[in-house]
Amino acid sequence: MTHDNTAIRSMSFGLLHLPTGGGRAWLDEVKAAEQHGWNCLLVPDTLWTPSPFPTLASAAAVTASLRLRTWVLAAPLRSPTAVTREVKALQLLSGGRFELGIGSGRPDAEREAQLLGVPWGTPAERIRQVEQVIMAVREQVIPAPIIAITGFGPKMLATAARIADRVGLALPPTASEGELRAAVDRLQAMRSNHIGLTLQLSGVAGKLTTWLASSGLDPQALSASNAIGMLSGDTAQMTDTLQRWRVEFGIDEIIVPGELADEFAPVIGRMTA
Repeated sequence: MTHDNTAIRSMSFGLLHLPTGGGRAWLDEVKAAEQHGWNCLLVPDTLWTPSPFPTLASAAAVTASLRLRTWVLAAPLRSPTAVTREVKALQLLSGGRFELGIGSGRPDAEREAQLLGVPWGTPAERIRQVEQVIMAVREQVIPAPIIAITGFGPKMLATAARIADRVGLALPPTASEGELRAAVDRLQAMRSNHIGLTLQLSGVAGKLTTWLASSGLDPQALSASNAIGMLSGDTAQMTDTLQRWRVEFGIDEIIVPGELADEFAPVIGRMTA
């Protein structure tokens, strides 16, 4: 397949990254990410990783165009007022570059809710919390940030189709393109106007993230089965795959874990050549 630079250039690339050393090293990494063509910096929200809001605030201070997003904020862990306060600060410090990535919480986040002393709630209650946080942020924060909801279940997708600007399709790394198509079709059936679609990779060019590799997933098997979690092939082949996903499925943003940034860098280089 011959790739179309116009299609590739319309795709955005996000780096899912965390500080692993001191503050100065983190700031250097953030500046380098912006210089190397990444469009967005994403930071997770768990009790086992640095808090996303101060981490992103420090990144805002040393960048000019890099967008900054939580990936993803667990709505049950904070009140709408607490989230609104943090979003206001980040919009101010970043000059309006903050984006609120939010969801109803990973299954294992129930333990984190217990440690924080906040109720976990039923799935329906947690989805309502997502809506309440988004409503408060949109009413009280100027400029209102882009809202990206991550999920996969039918109720979460229905909520995202109704109120989100962007949806992160939370498919497992083993999912097939057929499963991706089914998820996109379900979402589009519920949404009449355009919505951004994000897909997060778990592997690039035969290499998996450390935690997935340690879980027993076989990168060769993922590549052989054309699983969407593993972007396979040489630079030209990976670029063509992204083009096809953009055209066939409407995927306009790819998220790459920080430890796979070097493997993905040639794709960004090809895009900007």
